Amino acid sequence: MAVVTELAAGLRSFSRGGVLLTETYGDDEISPGGAGITLAPWANRVEDGQWFLDGRKQQLDITEVSRNNASHGLLRNTGYALVGESQHAVALEATVFPQHGYPFLVRHRVEYRLSDDLGLHVRQTLSNDGTAAAPFVLGAHPYLRLGDAPVEELQLTVAAETRLVTDERLIPRSSAPVDSDADFRSGRLIAELAVDVALTDLHYDAGKARHILAASDGSQVSLWQDEACRYVHIYVSTVYPGRTRAVAVEPMTGPANAFNSGDGLRWLPSGESFSMEWGIDYRPGGAPQQ
Repeated sequence: MAVVTELAAGLRSFSRGGVLLTETYGDDEISPGGAGITLAPWANRVEDGQWFLDGRKQQLDITEVSRNNASHGLLRNTGYALVGESQHAVALEATVFPQHGYPFLVRHRVEYRLSDDLGLHVRQTLSNDGTAAAPFVLGAHPYLRLGDAPVEELQLTVAAETRLVTDERLIPRSSAPVDSDADFRSGRLIAELAVDVALTDLHYDAGKARHILAASDGSQVSLWQDEACRYVHIYVSTVYPGRTRAVAVEPMTGPANAFNSGDGLRWLPSGESFSMEWGIDYRPGGAPQQ
């Protein structure tokens, strides 16, 4: 079962057979740590909220005051409209109107559906309703869990070859091969991790990169992302309400500060659309490998 919110077209919870597979929060609460929200027209951060368009400085609102960055796009505090609904699917949509720092007219549509195997499938589509090509990065911010299992006792596996090296404000300055702190290729125990890192050069199998959170009994929850998403951000939080640790696995089409670096940045022509897809699957202990 999936619970989807109007605010930020967020995934408030996803469960299978009573096993909660994402971190959640109450009906009257604001999503803690951005749990489950979708991100458009950029994911992660823009340094100082500034970037340049045709040589002219654009100034976005500073929404991460502690680091003086513009964070997680322009729709995280916006209510989406319901535009489609069926027994196993729902679609929501919101518009970004031209404004200071982002003078473009784009529409973000988020479609959630339960697939035949009861996995969760998400498609995010950005459409350009304006007259000029619009820059963008899309992303999402789910936190994974395995029912009531302590997250610190779970093992995270991410098949990625490269990490982004950031400064103290979490703005990428270079890249490097994954090292001991950010090498999840053979699995890492969450209890050992204190990371907030973007990874790329992901391994894709049949068009999907899959990141796995597993328990010692063989049960696992995995997040997959399609080849439109070339980056994944891993954040292990020690401040998620009611949890000693919480792990965000964030599929993204580009990294932090893409509006300035150009890394992963796409420009959407007028009248065109772009989609990314990701999803969450569950395997109970003893089930065959996916």
